Amino acid sequence: MTERSMQEPTLLLLTALADAPRHGYSLIQEIAKISDGRVKVRTGTLYSALDRLLQQGLIRIERDEVIDGRARRTYALADAGRATLAAEADRLRAVVAEADRRLSTIRPTARGALA
Repeated sequence: MTERSMQEPTLLLLTALADAPRHGYSLIQEIAKISDGRVKVRTGTLYSALDRLLQQGLIRIERDEVIDGRARRTYALADAGRATLAAEADRLRAVVAEADRRLSTIRPTARGALA
């Protein structure tokens, strides 16, 4: 990953694959769960993102199978994806720590306004 921060859909997608391989519909459900329902990924958006992440080497195809006559592709986090996700998590922790530090220095006045 570059110095630029990771876009939230990519972060959620890599996070959804961090603990187990998943197929498309399962990824959509997992992303909704991780985001507490705030992010709902559409099918077309998901598969475009999966194709991009495959090309970048951040994810890999775990297996292709046919279930009830329908093709199902299962994706897994590649080693490069795991390293990228870990680096982004570290970056986010540092930002949150700094935000917490700065917020703790703000003292409300007697009227409740910020000083």
